[in-house]
Amino acid sequence: MPSLTKEELAGLLPHAGAMRLLDCVESWDDSTIRCLAVSHRDPENPLRRDARLDVVAGLEYAAQAMGVHVGLLNGRSPEGESIGYVGGLRDVRFHIDRLDECSDGLTIDATRLFADHRSFMYRFTLSCDGQKVLTGRASIFLTQASG
Repeated sequence: MPSLTKEELAGLLPHAGAMRLLDCVESWDDSTIRCLAVSHRDPENPLRRDARLDVVAGLEYAAQAMGVHVGLLNGRSPEGESIGYVGGLRDVRFHIDRLDECSDGLTIDATRLFADHRSFMYRFTLSCDGQKVLTGRASIFLTQASG
């Protein structure tokens, strides 16, 4: 499928401004998505604490990639009918300590393992310069948006 720019991602994530961490979707299909990001190098990244960006922040990068994939598959914005939540994480492995020490861009790959009407399971990998940064699995659940 065609790639998407940062501006095109705005309709697929409830995040705004600096919390929209992904820069683009490089590719996607019915079961996979590959996103790219450089916001981990930004000193103003909202996930930084004490001037550092720990690798655990990579879970938010993965969650956003999975959220975009669900939005693309559903063909609608989560702002309308539903919002996605990470319901559980499994087999999470941190291969480095800090994201802000990755000099290259981040590649975020997610593969859908299971899907039904309101729940999804993904395997994800974050990498930088060809090296694994973070791996794991996540369950995503959709719930009715309030408001």
